[in-house]
Amino acid sequence: MPDRHPTGDFFVCDVFDAVPKDDLASMEHPLFTLSTRPDRRILNYTHNGTEITVVPSMRGLATIHDKDILIFCISQLMAAINAGRQTSRTLTLKAHDLLVATNRETSGDAYRRLKDAFERLAGTRITTNIETGGREVTSGFGLIEAWEIERRARGGRMISVSVTLSEWLYRAVLSKSVLTLSRDYFRLRKPLERRIYELARKHCGRQPVWRVSVDVLLKKSGSASPRRVFRAMLREMIKSDHLPDYTIAEEPGDKIRFEARRVTEGPEAPPLSQAAYDAARALIPGCDVYALEADWRAFWATSGRPRLRSADAAFTGFARARAAREA
Repeated sequence: MPDRHPTGDFFVCDVFDAVPKDDLASMEHPLFTLSTRPDRRILNYTHNGTEITVVPSMRGLATIHDKDILIFCISQLMAAINAGRQTSRTLTLKAHDLLVATNRETSGDAYRRLKDAFERLAGTRITTNIETGGREVTSGFGLIEAWEIERRARGGRMISVSVTLSEWLYRAVLSKSVLTLSRDYFRLRKPLERRIYELARKHCGRQPVWRVSVDVLLKKSGSASPRRVFRAMLREMIKSDHLPDYTIAEEPGDKIRFEARRVTEGPEAPPLSQAAYDAARALIPGCDVYALEADWRAFWATSGRPRLRSADAAFTGFARARAAREA
């Protein structure tokens, strides 16, 4: 990095396989447009005492797909915090790593779209009284405060990107006001599917079932579709049944029910020792070992739940294979 960034003023995104994390506030409330075309509306949202006004730039509102950048940054910061590393709200990342982590192409056009996303994130202005980090402060800010792209000489592809998150978002990360997302979130291409998954993840976090009226779900989603069109899209999602982690169903009274998917019946893998967690951390520095454990247990279950002579050895082998794959 250039000398203008003294040591400690920026954080390098270098955590392999960081677990996807999203901030609670933007999961709960509609801050991003679901439109796939430039959206230059001024959005106003009020619900249970929370007030939000979102003002676009000339390039339009930040989209739900632009949010991938923030999820990547939050994920990297949380992995570092869990590892006891120092962080900063100015992050330096490799554009290629961001594209791969969020399941995007790495073509030249993908890099161009990434630049457009940074411009929309920086240009979209939000005024809100949403509480983050235990504080309710009415303020106006951009989703990112600044960004900078370093390219190869003579118009080559971008090498690295420097991003400064808003103080509001960084405060949410420091207070750990975040939730883990399924890695399959980035495979959802339809904007409404992503938004509905976010809401299900937020509201089913502490309860196995969440029931909500179509009207409230429409409001919380931020969709600009008429009610009848919105309901039709929900029915299509129910029919396809490919939302990660949750099933959706209609209920009498114009209600929608979200329920956590059932885990296949069978024996559970034995608990792990502290030594196994320490070994995994040594193999993959900065990793979230508990999320890694969840991945391992899911892998073991889908493999037919074979008998384990040593759960510690099986988990360590899984971590070693993950580290080799990411090397």
